[in-house]
Amino acid sequence: MNKRTVLLADDDPGLRRLVGATLGSEHFNLLSAADGEETLTVARQRLPALILLDINMPRRNGLEVCRMLKADPTTSHIKIVMLTASGSDVDRTRAFEASADDYFVKPFSPIALLDKVYALLG
Repeated sequence: MNKRTVLLADDDPGLRRLVGATLGSEHFNLLSAADGEETLTVARQRLPALILLDINMPRRNGLEVCRMLKADPTTSHIKIVMLTASGSDVDRTRAFEASADDYFVKPFSPIALLDKVYALLG
């Protein structure tokens, strides 16, 4: 596991570009995935320190992916931040019930995202 490796799992290419520019400027090693199945594959192969995981994705939603990764001893240590456009208490509760480490509402400022990543990775 590389402490500077972050996996961004989101089906929105625009968001992947924004996060790539933000984290790349801080010298993070950024991986990306466009759906839930790809997220599982990349996470298991590369063991990132942190996953920024969209809740609503094709081929497995983020909540299911989060539960699967946290249940697997090989990937359970990976920090997972759920990304969503919904700031509802119900969605927040569902994310934490899936064992997410944190929850972040889109849209967000790049500076707020960097603060979140640094706080989780130390």
